[in-house]
Amino acid sequence: MRRRIIVVLAGVLLALAGSGVLGWRLVQARYQRPGPLPAEQAVMVPHGTPAQVAEALLKSGVIDDALAFRLATLATRGAGTLHAAELAFPAHASLRSVLSVLRTGHPVQHRITIPEGLTAAQIALLLDRAPALAGETPVPEEGTVLPETYAFERGTTRAALMERAEAAMAHALAQVWEQREDNLPLANPQDMLTLASMVERETARPEERPLVAAVFLNRLRRGMKLQSDPTVAYGVSGGAGTLERPLTRTDLDWPTPYNTYRVIGLPPGPIASPGLASLQAVAHPAHTEDLYFVADGGGGHAFARTLDEHNRNVAHWRAQLEPMVR
Repeated sequence: MRRRIIVVLAGVLLALAGSGVLGWRLVQARYQRPGPLPAEQAVMVPHGTPAQVAEALLKSGVIDDALAFRLATLATRGAGTLHAAELAFPAHASLRSVLSVLRTGHPVQHRITIPEGLTAAQIALLLDRAPALAGETPVPEEGTVLPETYAFERGTTRAALMERAEAAMAHALAQVWEQREDNLPLANPQDMLTLASMVERETARPEERPLVAAVFLNRLRRGMKLQSDPTVAYGVSGGAGTLERPLTRTDLDWPTPYNTYRVIGLPPGPIASPGLASLQAVAHPAHTEDLYFVADGGGGHAFARTLDEHNRNVAHWRAQLEPMVR
């Protein structure tokens, strides 16, 4: 098959050149010799004629002879049609290799990672800044996007990718809710999503998520205020999610529906998009009677069952802060 393609190509070249001097060995060498591309490169191959494809490849440095490419395409037309897509061409790809990519290569897969704990506005901004995506960026409902890495082809619309991420969250939430432990003080999957978003914003340590979830669930059972700083920050920031400064006493007294220092129970909705691990932590919390936690000064938290124990943990944390304040 390989010799047949080369012989056909030689015949085409000989016919066009009008000369019998150009032998098939010269054509073979031209067909298989390394191309000019110095390193692997992705190229957007347009819909169109072989001449238009050749022009795109020539401008991208994949080939250096448009006529030779068109002749090779003609001679090997029985091998398949050329595909229009963003394709990756290897370094120094020969005409043979280039045509193989055009006929059998898969479109380049781009990836975007949506980290855990971002707000809806932050996720929309992330997609808006992804150059391989196209179209307007819709702002999702808070908490409805599942944080993970998504693969897509160049030109995929931002709306389509957002729909995928929302569908992934809906599926994950339904599955985790179905497999949750019994007797959780949560009325529906939305409550689970809201509490998981709080857990996500409270700690970045995987081992702490079930402990934080347990504290909040224990407080819900007792009718205690949840007193979660991230919910206050979400309300004060108008949904931005974070503040560029520490919370103040004024913030803690600010009357927003998300101020869990003032209202009893869950806030009216999620404050971010939780990851699957935080959803699982709420569905399967640690078996503990802890009602309090505070930063331990080392990036984690100290947990307590009683107020006296918690006050000692708070005093320890403040003592660690004093040298940094001076």
